[in-house]
Amino acid sequence: MEQLADDGPGKPVHIWARTGSKPLLAAGNADGDAAMLRTARFGLLIRHDDAGREFAYDSGAEKALAKAKERGWTVVSMQNDFKVMFDL
Repeated sequence: MEQLADDGPGKPVHIWARTGSKPLLAAGNADGDAAMLRTARFGLLIRHDDAGREFAYDSGAEKALAKAKERGWTVVSMQNDFKVMFDL
């Protein structure tokens, strides 16, 4: 039986098992997404840094944020790059 891989190095393995290819685009928001972002052609890291409109929780994404520049991942700041967070 296939085990769900929702964090860490199991993510790209799970994606490959389901699709038979590497992802073109991968988006994540935590250190557990780094392996998936490394395998994608385009990696997008969402930075949760807007306590006023959402929750600010960069904790748990320190390693991914440090790797973003060296790996060429795009980092999107919720505080600086999101005009609207929740339009309910």
